[in-house]
Amino acid sequence: MASKKSDGKQLAQNKKASHDYFIEETFEAGMVLMGTEIKSLRTGRANISDAFATIRDGEIFIHNLHISPFEQGNRSNPTDPTRTRKLLMHKTQIHKLLGQSKQEGYTIVPLKIYIRNGYAKLLLGLGKGKKQYDKRESAAKKDAQRDIQRALREKQKVAR
Repeated sequence: MASKKSDGKQLAQNKKASHDYFIEETFEAGMVLMGTEIKSLRTGRANISDAFATIRDGEIFIHNLHISPFEQGNRSNPTDPTRTRKLLMHKTQIHKLLGQSKQEGYTIVPLKIYIRNGYAKLLLGLGKGKKQYDKRESAAKKDAQRDIQRALREKQKVAR
């Protein structure tokens, strides 16, 4: 009986996304890669902090996803590291994303790239933009949580 291969190895993460958006729903999409891009991804040479997704003609595309060229690459190495790449999703998911992203203040944000069952996957989030006061509130909650954890650790050290 063959076991199913499932790495789930995270390759890149968009840390700004949770700071700038309220992520309401997530979707998993495959990526159409060319040449040695998968080798570059596996070495962790990707940056999705400036990336964004758009839907055109019933297909979804990712823009500004930077995948550095593979050093040992050959002539099939893509020349443009930030080229527009097509994403693979079910048609019903694309229509659902399209309908929800048309609402005021919503956008499709790439959250992370990972490997699942040998394939590169991109986790997309449907995000609603945060206002400045929301960002300050989130930062205050994070600081309060950090202070609570620090106090608990100090209390445990004293108890020993």
